[in-house]
Amino acid sequence: MAKTGPLPTAEIGDFAVPRHVAIIMDGNGRWAAARGLPRGEGHRRGVEALRRTVRAAGDLGIDFLTIFSFSAENWSRPPAEIRELMGLLRRFIRHDLADLHRRGVRVRVIGEREGLDPDIRRLLDEAEELTKDNSRLVLVVAFNYGARQEIARAARRMAAAVAAGELAVSAVTADRLACYLDVPDLPDPDLIIRTSGEQRLSNFLLWQAAYSELVFVPTYWPDFDRAALESAIAEYRRRERRFGGLAVRTGS
Repeated sequence: MAKTGPLPTAEIGDFAVPRHVAIIMDGNGRWAAARGLPRGEGHRRGVEALRRTVRAAGDLGIDFLTIFSFSAENWSRPPAEIRELMGLLRRFIRHDLADLHRRGVRVRVIGEREGLDPDIRRLLDEAEELTKDNSRLVLVVAFNYGARQEIARAARRMAAAVAAGELAVSAVTADRLACYLDVPDLPDPDLIIRTSGEQRLSNFLLWQAAYSELVFVPTYWPDFDRAALESAIAEYRRRERRFGGLAVRTGS
């Protein structure tokens, strides 16, 4: 069952970090446009920012890092840009998977895989299989992902269980529905960061974000680094989380 409510923090010296951080990596195109560069260069620099952030998350003691890599709505972008993004995904997995595995990172993927190119599906499966026993950091890649679509998939799975007589209608609850999400054992994010200054979730983790703290930073994703991550965490630590009840201080 999905874990909800307050989660313990890890301590790095006197710096408490949230267990689960999720990031909407936004602003690659605007970063490139501001420099007179093609959008593809912004996406390539965004991959470098991802590498920095994964390393920083592991060093800081974050247990779960979820990244919004490609949304279900991104297919509406120009075909040339989609080809560029798919190429970057292929190269990232082929070139970085061994390093992620060596550093104890477990890769998990959420999102719809039906209809993806067979080689993309194989690469995603390979990444999960190779790293399944790692435990230093869980890197959750939201690929071809939309939160509304995830909730609809969960509802269909639950409806199928009811139709098969495996689940009583009276047992249909919010907690039970959470068991049918793409990765039901994933704890809800404590902190969701969006880069580029935009202030919306854009169909990302809508179910899981019910009590997440949201931090919006002006930095375009290609410029995001450990200092930016630590700054967002510092903002998180100043918050009081209530979960519908009394306040819970995030930083102690």
